[in-house]
Amino acid sequence: MSRLRLIPCVLLPFAAGYYLSYVFRTINALIAGDLTAELHVNAADLGLLTSVYFLVFAAVQLPLGALLDRYGPKTIQSSLLLLASVGALVFALTDGLIGLIIGRALLSLGVALALMAGFKAIVLWFPPERVVLANGWLVMLGALGALTATTPAEFIVQAVGWRGLFALLAGLSAAAALLVLFAVPEPRAGPPLETRPAVANLWAIYCDPRFWRIAPLSAIGIGTSWSLQGLWAAPWLRDVTGLERAEVVQHLSVMALAVCASALLLGMAAQWLQRRSVKTELVLASTLGMSTVAQTALVLGWPLPSYLVWSVIAAAGAATVLSFAILTKYFPNDMSARANAALNLLHVGGAFVLQTATGLIIAQWPTTNGTYPVEAHQTAMAASLGLQVAALVWFVLSTPGKQVPALAVLTNAPLARAPFKVAHFSTSPSRPLSVWTAQMRLAERHAVAWRFAATVSAFLAIGLTTLLAMATTSSAIVVHVVEVSRPTGVAAGQRDGFADVRPSSRTLVKGPTLHPAIESSASAWSPTVTMRSNEGSIQTNR
Repeated sequence: MSRLRLIPCVLLPFAAGYYLSYVFRTINALIAGDLTAELHVNAADLGLLTSVYFLVFAAVQLPLGALLDRYGPKTIQSSLLLLASVGALVFALTDGLIGLIIGRALLSLGVALALMAGFKAIVLWFPPERVVLANGWLVMLGALGALTATTPAEFIVQAVGWRGLFALLAGLSAAAALLVLFAVPEPRAGPPLETRPAVANLWAIYCDPRFWRIAPLSAIGIGTSWSLQGLWAAPWLRDVTGLERAEVVQHLSVMALAVCASALLLGMAAQWLQRRSVKTELVLASTLGMSTVAQTALVLGWPLPSYLVWSVIAAAGAATVLSFAILTKYFPNDMSARANAALNLLHVGGAFVLQTATGLIIAQWPTTNGTYPVEAHQTAMAASLGLQVAALVWFVLSTPGKQVPALAVLTNAPLARAPFKVAHFSTSPSRPLSVWTAQMRLAERHAVAWRFAATVSAFLAIGLTTLLAMATTSSAIVVHVVEVSRPTGVAAGQRDGFADVRPSSRTLVKGPTLHPAIESSASAWSPTVTMRSNEGSIQTNR
């Protein structure tokens, strides 16, 4: 395929899916105030609602990553984006916290492989020397979603509300699914499964010491950036810095631009430095180290420009360009999706833990006029800062390891007990029976893994379907008590100048709570309620 065709047929369709993933990840920072005002959620609930995205994201990375390697990025990505469209509609139509959580979980499931599918497509179609640069362009184009989730999204929210915004995003998700389905070509057919050399499975990936040298640093550093940009940057700017909503939106816009520029610049810099024998691991450590210094400046109150500090923190979120480029050197192409998913599981898992823990820490302080004190935000950021410093120390002190052949990990019991030793497995013609036996053992292990993944996915689908059905079919029952003014006169009897009213009946009207739009349109209709007691009939309006 020509390079000119690679851009519209491979890069742009998958960049559209990652663009929507970035919008859904960061949009809660913009609508946090609207959700708090309309649904009366506190900081802990808001942190849980937003971090559900990362929880579901992490839960499906490994099984969906295996599906991505087996069926290819085109089929998997187009199917999942349709599910994201359903999740956006559920989020737009619900009126309670449970419904919002279900909708956000479906959104997360729908875009869970947006980045992984793009990286897989790049590995399949782009020349190896262009992979890092193509990864940078993919992340840069996707990061435009963070920019869209600021001023443009604010304009839409002011025009049609946050519900209208999510209805629009539902339509865009369906359109992106069709784009991937019809624009992306079918992947080139590889060798039959029986003739492929044995490669590492997930266990071998997690046993590789090189993986664990960069994994803590990448997961905690990038997860912190996602947590702040996706939610907690806006409350910090409001409560600590004292900015108004318009200024907060401006800061979020600058942070989004920083992510876009960082993704492209990091990809170009990594490719340029590789030609000069500078390892990409050092570029990753330097980028995340700068983010750590910026967070330290916020906690200690250093007199630095606010836009600069938050831009550095946001730019660290694009360091996935470096992390996944490093993994492409560690593992073969037909394991690229599973290797990336193994690391991305730690990314989103770290973001979930950090985002939820930040909300729990901040919620320990009481609010004043809807805002939390400065020390609440500083304590939460200092906690995540300590984890990042520990990850940096681990990266510096640990030495680069050697690759562990995956087949040896699976078939050699002594090596499985000591996975950090190097073993060599001979595939010469003199040992065809050993090779065939190893292939059969690998196939059996893969079959068990597939059954386990299918079972987990089925339970997840059943659980989400059940929760969605319960949320849509059950209606909240609200008791409306219609009071009757005290009757006066002889019929009611008077004693000592006061009306003697016998216990009379009250009308209890039970019914489902209406949507705010329906209730406002029906407010003009006031039915007359007739109440009967021993003293006669009294009419009143509800």
